[in-house]
Amino acid sequence: MKEVSSIKRLRAYLAPLKKKKVIGFVPTMGAFHEGHLSLMRKAKRECDIVLVSLFVNPLQFGPQEDYDAYPRNPQQDRQMARAEGIDLLWTPSGEKLLPPGFQTTIDVGPIAHCWEGASRPGHFQGVASLVAKLLLIVRPDRLYLGRKDFQQTRVIAQMVKDLGFGLRIRIGSTRREKDGLAMSSRNQRLSSADRKIAPILYCALKEAKAALRTGKPNAPALLRKVKARLSGEPRIQIDYLALCDPQDLMPIKRIDKDAVLLAAVRIGRVRLIDNILLQVKQ
Repeated sequence: MKEVSSIKRLRAYLAPLKKKKVIGFVPTMGAFHEGHLSLMRKAKRECDIVLVSLFVNPLQFGPQEDYDAYPRNPQQDRQMARAEGIDLLWTPSGEKLLPPGFQTTIDVGPIAHCWEGASRPGHFQGVASLVAKLLLIVRPDRLYLGRKDFQQTRVIAQMVKDLGFGLRIRIGSTRREKDGLAMSSRNQRLSSADRKIAPILYCALKEAKAALRTGKPNAPALLRKVKARLSGEPRIQIDYLALCDPQDLMPIKRIDKDAVLLAAVRIGRVRLIDNILLQVKQ
């Protein structure tokens, strides 16, 4: 595995490969877990060259959020990427990637303003702005994203389509711990007591899916069921629950087609998100 930090060296590495090799790109903020590694493996299966970036994006954190506390373990990340046979690890510095005076932002529109976007104003603007710059530098053929951040995948897909980046987006399934908790770098910050409670989030989502299979309740009834399950644990604070169209993320009232159930909760000092796809047989 080769590692570079400068944009110039990255471009020099990629230049002779353009039009000859299929380049897969996995953008990350580090603190690798099985979710990241599964995306790397998927890219390895489908591409000739796999590039992984490691950069904690300050643009996507609000003033009261956990940028400084975000888990960082670059040495372990290097070892894990190397073990997966990654071709290139790119570790850009903030000064080079977002130099003093950097002002340009990208607003993807309504799909970025609801749910996670409403709870974290400016979050998706920061995500889109940084990802756009990464894509302009790398110019990959395929971009690999994880399904756990469902709304983020839709925001990036909209941006890629609207701005004509000319690449394919490949989505990897959510990786979970044995008790169902979606893998996330932020899980490291859960206290032992909160970690025991955290799997309730996925349990509630699964119960909603089971209810749909057996009784096909309407959307408000399904959301009430999930809310009641989560509210039964006093340490959980619900941020939002939303039953949406999986394409535009607009809320739906009738479950007569495929939908996605999005959820965000706070447990102690940690905010967790998850989702589940609800497929309706025609």
